[in-house]
Amino acid sequence: MKIKLDLHNHSCLSPCGSDDMLPSLLAFEAMEKSIDILALTDHNCTRNLEPFGQACELCQILPIFGMEVNTIEDVHVLTLFKNIEDAQEFGFYIETLLPNIKNDPKLFGNQNIVDIEGNIISTFKKSLLTTCGISLEDVISECLSRDGLVIPAHIDKNANSILANLGFLPDLDYSALEAIRPSQIKERYNKTIIQSSDAHYLEHVGRRSCFLEVEEISYEGLKQGLIDGKVSYIQ
Repeated sequence: MKIKLDLHNHSCLSPCGSDDMLPSLLAFEAMEKSIDILALTDHNCTRNLEPFGQACELCQILPIFGMEVNTIEDVHVLTLFKNIEDAQEFGFYIETLLPNIKNDPKLFGNQNIVDIEGNIISTFKKSLLTTCGISLEDVISECLSRDGLVIPAHIDKNANSILANLGFLPDLDYSALEAIRPSQIKERYNKTIIQSSDAHYLEHVGRRSCFLEVEEISYEGLKQGLIDGKVSYIQ
């Protein structure tokens, strides 16, 4: 079957995201856009995944629990998990690697941790826009050891991407690649190329989602679908 997926989205926890980008509203917007599989991937943190999972269940969307890790090379990588426990364990590990730099909300934005109703429970104090003390290769190793998926983010972007910062694509075990202009990237690399919203505002949800042929709507179906690589894009 052909399903619609969007594996790169932020919430109000990411300082570059809108305060209106509540996990519950992200799920609702995705439901309105007929998205079947949705991931939340805040920068370097997983503390809004619980309300995200609750909201996806209400909206009958399969949640993928993720995080966008900023490696020591300043490369952004999507790390995606079936179980919230695996994602949170990895998230807490990444938190320990963040430099002790306090976030300045006036300069960089709020880092709000919320519940499913959007009430602010707390704010994350360390800056989430910094690089972590972990390499790209180690991110991949740590993620795959937890049965995760690893997808270098927006590789054709001029900043914070694997091509912009390293100048080449290292021969590592990627689950797929994410591109803003997938047709151009597909010509260069023999990899499954997905397209995602990278939504920081509610109106951005679903703007660059894609379709994937899967046997079933499940994490295992997604994993196999990425291996098979039968992706089509929204024009």
